[in-house]
Amino acid sequence: MKAPVALVAIVFVCAAATARAQNAKPRPEDTEVWKPVPAVVTPGKTDLDAPSDAIVLFDGKDESQWVDVDTHTPAKWDVHDGVLTVNKHAGNIETKQSFTNYQLHLEWKVPEGITGSGQARGNSGLFLASTGPGDDGYEIQILDSYNNTTYVNGQAAAIYKQYPPLVNAMRPPGQWNVYDVIWTAPTFKPDGSLNTPAYVTAFQNGVLVQNHVALLGPTLYIGKPQYKAHGPEPIKLQAHGDPSAPISFRNIWARRLPDQPQVHVP
Repeated sequence: MKAPVALVAIVFVCAAATARAQNAKPRPEDTEVWKPVPAVVTPGKTDLDAPSDAIVLFDGKDESQWVDVDTHTPAKWDVHDGVLTVNKHAGNIETKQSFTNYQLHLEWKVPEGITGSGQARGNSGLFLASTGPGDDGYEIQILDSYNNTTYVNGQAAAIYKQYPPLVNAMRPPGQWNVYDVIWTAPTFKPDGSLNTPAYVTAFQNGVLVQNHVALLGPTLYIGKPQYKAHGPEPIKLQAHGDPSAPISFRNIWARRLPDQPQVHVP
């Protein structure tokens, strides 16, 4: 039985179109993606100023964005001359707001003329997710590591007891250090088991010190870390009990980050 003339024509046209498509030269627009269009964010006037979409956590005026970790009452650290100085008798503080993924900018200074050695020299900590009272959470170490020897996974810019910094980028006591951190929170399965670990990328004074490292779990002083399921958490600053003079902070801000959109080239 012969195929209808119209069907033969359709098959011929389709085959010809397929052949043309296979032989067509690639065009620049074939791999152009136009949507979704990224949101506009106005950068700060200088590299250290907060961008337009940042949440300012300390602007030099007050500590209204912070509370005591244990009591959730207003923080009682010392605000003076545009800086926030640790009050070691008042305990750790954390942000009122909780965060999942974010970019953080924080500046900190060890007092000039500080004394002590090792871990007893300008010790504090930046906890990227505060998972409970005390020192629970995921810590980037803050310490005077300028000509100060200690265990390398406990020096400044270390993911405490997990990853030493790639380099020692400390400035001398009396000068401001700058941390810029990208925090990707861990995710958990419905049964509470780990789905994806936390990741940290960090710069100290413009120098890469942690390169997208996968954390082993929250910080532990003794023992090996392990994950426990949690959601969005506050950011915490530590009032360490070492006897050295307390350190100060200024210019703290954070930007909430969505999950990275997956845009595929067509």
